[in-house]
Amino acid sequence: QVQLVESGGGLVQPGGSLRLACAASGNIFRVHGMDWYRQAPGKQRELVATISSGQGTNYADSIKGRFTISRDNAKNTVYLQMNSLKPEDTAVYYCHVFAAASGENSRSYWGQGIQVTVSS
Repeated sequence: QVQLVESGGGLVQPGGSLRLACAASGNIFRVHGMDWYRQAPGKQRELVATISSGQGTNYADSIKGRFTISRDNAKNTVYLQMNSLKPEDTAVYYCHVFAAASGENSRSYWGQGIQVTVSS
């Protein structure tokens, strides 16, 4: 089994910054892709950013130029640096990884979700 623990959310004013972190733990053999999703009230869950094991990245158009995804493979941790935050960024943010525990096939794992609120 692989466990994901998210941290770094909270309340911030428009134009402010936050950095989310998602740490994977357990008997990890291999971590492949790592992603951030978000879901605002009344809306569908959307993909925000992805990063491959080779650190190739992709971003949603709505956040491109403002958010940066990165990973530390030694710590099995993925980050989302969020700058120039807007009220429309308010959502629950979810970490997702595709990983294999020792002796197991690769599968999807989800974090618990963490609230980001952008408001004056």
